[in-house]
Amino acid sequence: MRQPNIKVIIPAFNEQNAVGMVIDEIPKELVSEIIVIDNGSTDNTFAQAQSRGATALREEKRGYGNACLCGMQHIAGQVDDLPDIVVFLDGDHSDYPEEMYELVQPIIDGKADLVIGSRALGKKEKGSMTPQQIFGNWLATTLLRWFYGVQFTDLGPFRAVKYESLLRINMQDKTYGWTVEMQLKAAKLGMQTTEVPVNYRQRIGVSKVSGTVKGTFGAGYKILWTIFRYL
Repeated sequence: MRQPNIKVIIPAFNEQNAVGMVIDEIPKELVSEIIVIDNGSTDNTFAQAQSRGATALREEKRGYGNACLCGMQHIAGQVDDLPDIVVFLDGDHSDYPEEMYELVQPIIDGKADLVIGSRALGKKEKGSMTPQQIFGNWLATTLLRWFYGVQFTDLGPFRAVKYESLLRINMQDKTYGWTVEMQLKAAKLGMQTTEVPVNYRQRIGVSKVSGTVKGTFGAGYKILWTIFRYL
């Protein structure tokens, strides 16, 4: 069987101290391209990504979803090099990129269209997730089970998806609803979904979401709004 073409999308906002480490730890023999989207940073995130050999793009419209959509648009333009699998990974060094092997294996084995790296099933470093993050994940995944009949334990950003499935999902969210939109739409479309345990550590720097009251409430509201929007 041929080696699958795997591309990685990393949204990054002011991650100059972390994004280089993330890129360095991605198994290069597994992926064909690492795409870092500088989402309006005011530091040297873009230069750090370039210096590590990643494809560095700029998306000035702030928002996690905007950055991911920018990466997808870049991939869509490579008509002679479309991937089989797309991996999404945060640029703050909280995930373990070397666990990408386990993340993509269910897709390679033909057992899944979408694989979520579950921090709830893996080992979390003390302080890596705030109580409000843990509660928010529990609430969102409970609502997904009630309303969409799908079993998830996490909305983890470290995830892998078949490229053809990603196109079918037709992602729209521009901000914090991105992860839950992907999961609920996959369920509505009857796609095969699964989770693999991933470990989680304290991020480098302060979170733009859970590190502020405004970010926490904004993300929570958008996630709940997205869940009810697609009912």
